[in-house]
Amino acid sequence: MELQLARVDYLQVGVTSQKTMKLLPASRYRAMQKVVIGDHDGVVTCFGIKKGEAMPVFKTLPGQRITRLELGGALNTPQEKIFVATGSEVRGFTKRGKQFLSFETNLTENIKAMHISGADLFLCASYIYNHYCDCKDQHYYLSGDKINDVLCLPVEKLSCIRPILACQDRVLRVLQGSDLLYEVEVSGPPTVLALNNGNGGDSGEELLFGTSDGKLGLIQVSSASPVHKWEIRNEKKRGGILCIDNFDILGDGVKELLVGRDDGMLEIYNFDCTNEPVLRYDHALSESITSIQGGCVGKDGYDEILASTYSGWVTGLTTEPVHREGGSGEELKISQEMQNKISSLRNELEHLQIKVLQEREKYQQSSRSSTALSAVPAFSVNDKFTLNKDDASYSLILEVQTAIDNVLVQSDVPIDLLDVDKNSAVVSFSGCDSEPNSNFLLATYRCQANTTRLELKIRSIEGQYGTLQAYVTPRIQPKTCQLCQYPIKPLSLHQRTHFIDHDRPMNTLMLKGHFSFAEIHSWIVFCLPEVPEKTPVGDSVTFYFQNTFLDTQLESTYRKGEGFFKSDNISTISILKDMLSKEATKRKINLNISYDINEASVNHTLKLIHPKLEYQLLLAKKVQLIDALKELQVHEGNMDFLIPEYRCILEESDHLLEEYKKQPAHLERLYGMITDLFIDKFKFKGTNVKTKVPLLLEILDSYDQNALIAFFDAAA
Repeated sequence: MELQLARVDYLQVGVTSQKTMKLLPASRYRAMQKVVIGDHDGVVTCFGIKKGEAMPVFKTLPGQRITRLELGGALNTPQEKIFVATGSEVRGFTKRGKQFLSFETNLTENIKAMHISGADLFLCASYIYNHYCDCKDQHYYLSGDKINDVLCLPVEKLSCIRPILACQDRVLRVLQGSDLLYEVEVSGPPTVLALNNGNGGDSGEELLFGTSDGKLGLIQVSSASPVHKWEIRNEKKRGGILCIDNFDILGDGVKELLVGRDDGMLEIYNFDCTNEPVLRYDHALSESITSIQGGCVGKDGYDEILASTYSGWVTGLTTEPVHREGGSGEELKISQEMQNKISSLRNELEHLQIKVLQEREKYQQSSRSSTALSAVPAFSVNDKFTLNKDDASYSLILEVQTAIDNVLVQSDVPIDLLDVDKNSAVVSFSGCDSEPNSNFLLATYRCQANTTRLELKIRSIEGQYGTLQAYVTPRIQPKTCQLCQYPIKPLSLHQRTHFIDHDRPMNTLMLKGHFSFAEIHSWIVFCLPEVPEKTPVGDSVTFYFQNTFLDTQLESTYRKGEGFFKSDNISTISILKDMLSKEATKRKINLNISYDINEASVNHTLKLIHPKLEYQLLLAKKVQLIDALKELQVHEGNMDFLIPEYRCILEESDHLLEEYKKQPAHLERLYGMITDLFIDKFKFKGTNVKTKVPLLLEILDSYDQNALIAFFDAAA
């Protein structure tokens, strides 16, 4: 059965957060449902659809931004009470809009995640989890990293309360009361949790999760240990997952999986005979999808998928067929209902245009008066700066509630800007003086009309740190700009991992001194990405990292007065030594630094670099030959006389050029890493070998792995 869905845009509210839109339960099977949504203006809007128009049921007054919206009620009854989290407060509304609850929690931070089950309320701030029953404090837990979402397995099926926290450090934490029952490691930072089939499956223990790098998985969370059922890799390199729902849109009696991503991609998965999900349908919206629900909204008897987007649009994909009757010739007859709707929209548009002109004139007059005050229009920017493991690059995603005019990108540290296929903006580079001002990059992205989301890709160089700045200018009057800043850390290409290979040859760095646990943790936060800013609970902590470019590893263990760092890459140890010394000197703390260098680690690192370097040299060589081979093809006409290798280069020329274009300065980057490795190896021996670098570069130009290893060994 082919799935045919038609798009309908219902209305627009203010900017929305993740999981802030729900459908109220239907009064009967396939009856039209009401939609309730909360926005950043603090307004809860409930509406239904009548004759294709959104008709309000109730609308609350503005207030603090709404960060979560959930439905609740007594267990085993229709969940039709509306609960919203705003600041550190939870408010409850009936389906008619009457407020019946205003619960001020004891949280010092704003609520980031919320789940409701009967009389139980589960709330999370950045690191703190609280469980309330009938608004009375029950349990508390302090997480080791930021909490992105919270969920409780269905009490009706399990007869016990089992909350699960989705945490930024790629871990699901399963709780029992105020204690950690166990941790479940997942392949990416989990951003959203949902019960499988809407009820946890037959066992009530099945949990769906989506990650910020676009992976989707199912885990059975039993009382003893987790069971990983399946996981979908993000093969198509789509955005991170923000929302998940289960709904039978095909009408075959089995609920499909609905997924909303932060690049605007809406996906529907159904299940094959092995119960593995298969992508059945997808639809691209122009901005991130913050909430997704399946139900009946636009017309009785027609199911649809409802999605809310970042800028507040509520959009439906309905199974209701779009009727077009063929008239004389190619003309199409439009129904009377549709003609009335078009006429109504035209009148509304004219009214809005007149209002805009009046307000603009009013503003111009007030701005010329002697008592004029400048009014800078406020706008919201949704940004995300994350390291991609696949290609060792950073993705910077900027999303604005209105159309973007241009984005100016500036960096005080050397970085490469990479091509992004989805990016339609025109980029232009400006010359910049790197010496006195430390200004290494100045680029402007000019966006096409109605672009509200822009994705940039950059690659940094480890050991060089600073700040990347983005000046975002939207298409609003008067012109205004918002500055967003992102730190480029000294070990910027390292990503947190759960385990490392202890059998590798490791170099060790040891620190001792009069520093506190909080001080050394702040130094690690400065040096490495994906480390929680909050000082960990306990006397000591161990973090594992993997270099996304070279696959080298780092183990970091530290406590008050001591720090131990192990890596199979000498350059990583060298950067850490320099940075930690600099940070300690700033605070006037004396450090006792010792290190143990393993000679075997140098050859080990060179062997890790070898396949990447060999591939890039071969790619560069092939690209150099393309022009000459194409010229030969024009002159000769027939290429049968060429050897198969050259014919293959000609056939794949477009693919090779595209790949080479996507990897600017890749070869130079690898040369730089080998050079740093060479210098760092002898730096720890107290020898300066910078004069031998030109000879090293000559060897790299006529690369041979054995010759390179021999040069490293003989240079001493």
